[in-house]
Amino acid sequence: MERILVVEDDACIREELNTLLRAQGYLPVEEAPYDLALLDVNLPGESGFSLCRKLKARSSAPVILLTARDSVEDELTGLGVGADEYIKKPYHPAVLLARIARFFKKNSGLTVRELTLDVPSLTLYFRGRSVLLTKNEMRILYCLMQKPICTKEEIVESLWSDSCYLDENTLYVNINRIREKLKELGAEGYLQTVRGVGYKL
Repeated sequence: MERILVVEDDACIREELNTLLRAQGYLPVEEAPYDLALLDVNLPGESGFSLCRKLKARSSAPVILLTARDSVEDELTGLGVGADEYIKKPYHPAVLLARIARFFKKNSGLTVRELTLDVPSLTLYFRGRSVLLTKNEMRILYCLMQKPICTKEEIVESLWSDSCYLDENTLYVNINRIREKLKELGAEGYLQTVRGVGYKL
């Protein structure tokens, strides 16, 4: 089991990260040894940039910087101190997990009923055929593949978490587009409406 060092001063965000990582089979830790580090830039006292430099001096393990800062200068600073990835907050959990999986050379795809969603490439596969998705379509399918039934509210919330506003009408448009792409793959009828609740695969 891969050990992931989580350095995040916000207790709520830290616990969310730990829960997400455990659900994917990783072991979140707060000290060495570790196989990968998730490091918040805005830490009290020492900056995340300084800590990243120290971690890279002691270990060859990859470091992913997580930050709300969005300037090019900050991103260049992060890469300059040795960070292997620089991910801006708010990020979608699927994207973060795909970046982590890439370092461990794990399959970053999810499979449900012969449908395989490859998150990094925004591609959906079915019985040897494939179709490209938009980011919103990928995020909706990712949500649907996590549990038997997803409410409309859960899907919208998963998109809002990435600063993407999506009202109910736009959700319907995206659902219909996904159905068209499923039909194109030969998986017509896979995405079903659960009346009064939401959707399921």
